[in-house]
Amino acid sequence: MPMYGYGWSGDGDWWVMATFMGLLLLGVILFVILIVRDTSYRHPKLPQRNSAEEILEERFARGEIDEEEFTRRTAALREHRSHQ
Repeated sequence: MPMYGYGWSGDGDWWVMATFMGLLLLGVILFVILIVRDTSYRHPKLPQRNSAEEILEERFARGEIDEEEFTRRTAALREHRSHQ
């Protein structure tokens, strides 16, 4: 006596189940990829900052500060580092 609607029919309906399982697996993989990409973009690596002396040298080279200011600030930085 056949039992319609219960259990595995065996009439080739396996491909329907395999298709849905594949789509489910694809959805889970896409979800994980999106989560990983989202979290990696929230915390980018910060660019490495130049040292204070390098910044002073760049400002002096661009003409933003004069030689007296450069010398004064460089001396202040060195004094500050010697006290640390």
